Amino acid sequence: MAAESAAVEFRIDRRSGVATYLQIVQQTKQALRLGVLEPGDRLPTAREVVEATAINPNTVLKAYRELEREGLVEARRGLGTFVRRTLGGAPDATAADAPLRTELADWARRARAAGLEKDDVGALFTAVLDSTYSTNGTESAGRSHKGGQER
Repeated sequence: MAAESAAVEFRIDRRSGVATYLQIVQQTKQALRLGVLEPGDRLPTAREVVEATAINPNTVLKAYRELEREGLVEARRGLGTFVRRTLGGAPDATAADAPLRTELADWARRARAAGLEKDDVGALFTAVLDSTYSTNGTESAGRSHKGGQER
C-alpha cells in the first residue's frame, strides 16, 4: 500500500524562509489543485516524510493537523492520513487545463533557453500572476479595452 502514498513527494527548501510545515501544507494543496492527490488517497506517513526529507516528525504532524483543520484530510487511527476533498475546480478541470499547461511548459522552456534561472522564472511568474489577479490588475485589464467601462 505504500505505492498509494507515493503520489506526492515533499521537497523542503531550507533557504526559502517559509516554515517547513507550511511548505508541506502548500505542496499538499498544490497537489490537490493539480489533481495529483484525490479524495481517498493516503498521504505519506510521518515516518516516510522524515526519511525522505530529514525533518522532525512533529513538523510533519503539525502540517497534517493544519490540513485536517482545513477539512482537506482526515487522520484514521492506525491507517494513516487520507485526502477528504480536492481543491480543483470541476471534475474535468485537468482536461480543461491541458492546453494551458502545454503553453506554460513551452513558455518555461523558452525562459530557460533565454538563460533565466528557476528563481528568476518563479519571481517573474509571481509578479505577473499578482498583477493579473490583483484588484488594480483586474480594473486596468477591464479598462484596456476601448470603452470597456462605458457599457
